[in-house]
Parts: sequence; C-alpha cells; structure tokens
Amino acid sequence: MSYFDELYERYEDPWGYTSRWYEERKRALTLASLPERRYGSVLEIGSSIGVLAEALAARADRLLAIDVSAAAVERAAKRLAPLDHVRVEHHDITRGVPEGPFDLVVLSEVGYYLGRDALPVTLGSVRDGLTASGELVTVHWRHGIAGLELDGDAVQRAVGELGLHRIARHEEEDVILEVHSRDDRSVARRTGLV
Repeated sequence: MSYFDELYERYEDPWGYTSRWYEERKRALTLASLPERRYGSVLEIGSSIGVLAEALAARADRLLAIDVSAAAVERAAKRLAPLDHVRVEHHDITRGVPEGPFDLVVLSEVGYYLGRDALPVTLGSVRDGLTASGELVTVHWRHGIAGLELDGDAVQRAVGELGLHRIARHEEEDVILEVHSRDDRSVARRTGLV
C-alpha cells in the first residue's frame, strides 16, 4: 500500500480540507487568483478528496480531477458525483499528463512529492499539455516536510523555469501561490480595461 493510501486509510480528510481555516482561505486565494472567469477544460493534479475540485467545477466546462491514491479518488468521486461535467480518475502524474489540452492546470500541494528528478520532467509535460493560452496555477506549503527533499520554494523555482509568463504571485510565510500563463497579458488587458 502506498504512503498516500495508508494516510487515507487512517484519516477521512488527512489535511483538514473541510475543517481548517488555512485550507479554506487557501482555496479562496486560489480561486481569486484565476485570471479567467471561466475555463473550457481544467485539470486538477492531486485532487485528494475533491474539495478544491468542487470549487473549480463552478468555473469549468469540463474538469478532470486526478490523484495517485485510489482511496482519495473514491472519496472525491462521491463528493463530485452530482457534477456531470467532472471526471475523477486514479492517475500518477509522473507517468504522463492525461490527454488534453487544458486551459487551466492546478497543481496544489503536489510538486514536492514528485521529487527532484521527476519534478522538472513532470512540469514540462504539464506545460506541454496546456492550450495556446493555457494557465498553470501552483500552490505550495513553504515549510519543510519530513522525508521530502523539496519544499514549496524549490517547486516554485522549477515552475519559473518552464518559460511561461508569471502573471500573479501571492507569498506568505506559510504558502506561495503563482499563476503562470502562455498569455502574458494582465486581467485588465485581457478584458479591455487598458
């Protein structure tokens, strides 16, 4: 049994997505950072029990939520079952990006689990799976995690090497959130305000 499956066997909601203010606030920051009101095709990598996917679904025509843990996928599938435009799949992102392309990819609290060798390859595949105007949102915990060689800042540095335009950044002691896009225009420019 994998580390993540063992974790989900012990806890219904291992990271407190439904109970912690930190997680609720981080979701709100993520949603507020999205440059577009609506997206055609969205991919959430590491969807866990589907709490963020549920919020993203309101802004997507189609959403694919994936996770490496079968137990997490089962819980997310139950949560998201009423949403016909959402699919939940058991998938290891290090084995390739699901068939896209995607207008938006969300990688939240996942990058450091990929490890130093797999991270740049995986990020390159994610970038290549974006549409011509696609966006990548990354959100990561900035404190060290026992047993992992990367922290959130290291992940964000790797994302910065993808050749995408960083159009938004939110940084705190605990969390760093960035939006990278193939389109370098700000929201005001995209919507004709400037």
